[in-house]
Amino acid sequence: MARSGRDPGKRVKTAKGRTASQVRWLERQLNDPYVKQAKADGYRSRAAYKLIELDEKFGLIRGSKRVVDLGIAPGGWSQVVRKMAPKAEVVGIDLLEVEPIEGVTIFQMDFMDDAAPAALEEALGGPPDLVLSDMAANTVGHKQTDHLRTMGLVEAGAWFAVETLEKGGAFVAKGFAGGTDAELLKLLKQNFKTVKHAKPPASRKGSSEWYVVAQGFKGRD
Repeated sequence: MARSGRDPGKRVKTAKGRTASQVRWLERQLNDPYVKQAKADGYRSRAAYKLIELDEKFGLIRGSKRVVDLGIAPGGWSQVVRKMAPKAEVVGIDLLEVEPIEGVTIFQMDFMDDAAPAALEEALGGPPDLVLSDMAANTVGHKQTDHLRTMGLVEAGAWFAVETLEKGGAFVAKGFAGGTDAELLKLLKQNFKTVKHAKPPASRKGSSEWYVVAQGFKGRD
């Protein structure tokens, strides 16, 4: 959105009791067109537009029958799936509590729990044809550690996709630049016809996040 040089944007009216980083985050939220649009469209987060933009580029959602949403909180991605594929079965999981979404089965549990994959499969009633992962590990403030922890979740999501997806299905996951993801890419390229990276416009310019989009699951022998 274009803005004249005279308009500094909205500012937080009071910074009392807030750190400088909290004030910057609030000001960024107040001036973010995606945040405003999410409120207008009824989505729970601006992240919904990342999936919408990825779908526009890769054609992921329409026609999907069974969808898994890993790291569902606060629910924006599942809202998008419900809107674009209203007949699809949708199952989500997150450590955080998530307000109910009509037509979505939600588990509040750790995806790394040994029981989680089986619970998701059972609730779905069949193999998924789309596995979405917007999971990110809780940060500890050490860049390399945070990256490795998040990539561990991405790899776990990828293995889940490889072990459960219907032939021809797709896997989409958020990652972060830095460190190595060679093993992840090797796994995906072995099991999917196409593997591409994308940074949708809704991803903030200063963010190091990127998305990997793997399509055309080859199936299991």
